[in-house]
Amino acid sequence: VQLQAFGGGFVQAGGSLRLSCAASGNPWNLNVMGWYRQAPGNKRELVAYITRSGVTNYADPVKGRFTISRDNGKSTAYLQMTSLKPEDSAVYYCNAAPIVPALPTNFWGQGTQVTVSS
Repeated sequence: VQLQAFGGGFVQAGGSLRLSCAASGNPWNLNVMGWYRQAPGNKRELVAYITRSGVTNYADPVKGRFTISRDNGKSTAYLQMTSLKPEDSAVYYCNAAPIVPALPTNFWGQGTQVTVSS
């Protein structure tokens, strides 16, 4: 599995960004796609995941502000981020797994930096 995340950038608090994760490889390993983030000095944490059938789950800090989606035909996952806060600043990574309990796997793409200024 290969994963490539992009779409990060610099935005002011209250702004929006949309991240994309392009995936390739065995479709079975892409049944669940997730977004993680890691800020300096912090552990990498789950932001949200989505199953192939569209079931989603969000971390509490992003509920109501972030929306995860996917295009199965393009093997791409998206993370729409709105009402961004400085504490959302981090490197965002995507990950993929055959089933939810297997998240995160060793299938990490390169991250994309998100910086939110106050």
